[in-house]
Amino acid sequence: MELRYLAAFVAVAEELHFGRAAKRLNMAQPPLSQQIRQLEKELGVRLFERSTRSVRLTSAGESFLAPVRKVLADLDAATRIAKAAGRGESGRVSVGFAGASSHRTLPLLTRAVRTAHPGIELVMQGQNYANRALARVAEGSLDLGFVRLPVSRAGVATRVIAEEELICALASDHPLARRERVDVADLAGEPFVSFPADTGSSLRDVTFQTCERAGHIPRVVQEAPDSYTILALVAMGVGVTLTLTSCTHIQQTGLVYRPLAGPPVVLRAALAWRPDNPSAALHSVLDVANEVLPTPPPRTPDPEEEPHSAAETG
Repeated sequence: MELRYLAAFVAVAEELHFGRAAKRLNMAQPPLSQQIRQLEKELGVRLFERSTRSVRLTSAGESFLAPVRKVLADLDAATRIAKAAGRGESGRVSVGFAGASSHRTLPLLTRAVRTAHPGIELVMQGQNYANRALARVAEGSLDLGFVRLPVSRAGVATRVIAEEELICALASDHPLARRERVDVADLAGEPFVSFPADTGSSLRDVTFQTCERAGHIPRVVQEAPDSYTILALVAMGVGVTLTLTSCTHIQQTGLVYRPLAGPPVVLRAALAWRPDNPSAALHSVLDVANEVLPTPPPRTPDPEEEPHSAAETG
């Protein structure tokens, strides 16, 4: 059964006049009559009672009209949805993120996407720390991931959206809290609170790399799955931790942040995606991200304090 037969049926049913229906469909009357006859032949029922003066629906035609209208309406809606998806105006985009450091960048992106493309559904998937998010983007189970550089995955593109520095978080009554800056070497032997090794946290990796550069390995006494819990444990005096400047919005009684002595350790937050991902919606989200999360200008380092990047700490 051809869709044009259904459209012809609806036109005749609504006009109850073959001439007007043909004009509405921009076709001649004989082909229209032929389409209706063919439709009736396929169905095995008469849809119209015709006379020289009138056209009216049979009981079969009346029963057939509502379902056909729904079929044509559904087809029209499906066509519009497909065209919108092809233009990147609708669809689903899965986004992997984790940690308190995304508290500023992620809401900026989600709000901007809702405003620019209300037909795009962002499927937010938390607890995807940088290394895990990168792996999932590479394998294709995530469209977009919040990661940290460096990235060495083939087939994955990245763009820097923020720069952060490594800092120390301590209990306010810790002896090192009285200093303006904390030397990482002075954390040797201190109990540390950290992310578990299996979370894929790049912050844990950089913490270990930074401490090893200072001549010691962190003595982790407590692990926690997120920065909020880690910093709460630090405030309780369980241990110290290295965290990021983007987490200083977390303020708890008994918690202080101190910059590190020496050259700053800089981490670059980035978006990661596969350029070969065929999703037009993903590329619309990336266009929005370019506007609301622009790449920051290059840092101008202090000549006496050349910064270390996360790549250099590795």
